[in-house]
Amino acid sequence: MKKLLLPILLVLVLALSACGTKRQDIADKGGASDSKQPATITYQSESGPVEVPANPQRVIVLSSFTGNVMALNVNLVGVDSWSKKNPRFDKLKDVQEVSDESLEKIIELKPDLIIGLSNIKNADKLKQIAPTVTFTYGKVDYLTQHLEIGKLLNKEKEAKAWIDDFKKRAAKAGDDIKAKIGADKTISVIESFEKQLYVFGDNWGRGTEILYQEMKLKMPDKVKEMALKDGYYALSAEVLPQYAGDYVIFSKNPDADHAFQQTDTYKNIPAVKNGHVFEANAKEFYFNDPLTLDYQLDFFIKNLGK
Repeated sequence: MKKLLLPILLVLVLALSACGTKRQDIADKGGASDSKQPATITYQSESGPVEVPANPQRVIVLSSFTGNVMALNVNLVGVDSWSKKNPRFDKLKDVQEVSDESLEKIIELKPDLIIGLSNIKNADKLKQIAPTVTFTYGKVDYLTQHLEIGKLLNKEKEAKAWIDDFKKRAAKAGDDIKAKIGADKTISVIESFEKQLYVFGDNWGRGTEILYQEMKLKMPDKVKEMALKDGYYALSAEVLPQYAGDYVIFSKNPDADHAFQQTDTYKNIPAVKNGHVFEANAKEFYFNDPLTLDYQLDFFIKNLGK
């Protein structure tokens, strides 16, 4: 009987050993059910390395980058007032409005990551609440900025895929529009805010990145002279004709003063007389995040390419 049991025991030992080896092989390849992803990653920020969640679940954005986070499908628990006012960001209905001064409210929201511009207040205190990463506006171009947000949120591949697709769509739209209106035509982007008018360069939102950087449309010389360096230039309604291109995109703030549109000065601008002024809701047009950029691109295709 003992002689019969020995081969059986040997088979069982070999079988158990093989199973253990197989489980180890699976674990080494990352396929084991109990294998764990790292809880944090290190993001190389402007001010140095910051340890942030590898899969953030409760993000607060204090300025500018709400649409970037939304486009990457990361949960938001707090955003700035400008984002809350954006009619296109309807998914923020239940997200709290916060600022860099509402520290108690931020603590109550229990964020695991805070994002903002480099000029936010209370940065040191915010860092005590949660990992805080800030960016200097305009330090990198608008698409690189989205890629950096992707790296921060551990979604670099998703950000890169959107960038590549967007550039192709914008370039094609630019070719189509130039074929329609003429490659030599100029275009201006103006905006009303309270009692002031502004004209914009090529990197201050309002669709300027698409029109000038991606589509390669021409900027009027006067706009290039006054707005290109700083990104924007404040002007009066009386001199607006000097800055108006053959086509004008009017980022129109619904609560601003638009009496100037009833003046002869405005009505006699060639773009106005030719029906080449296209109005957009400024609250939807401010930013240059993927959600806003997609909307702006569709707006230009619809109005300039028709």
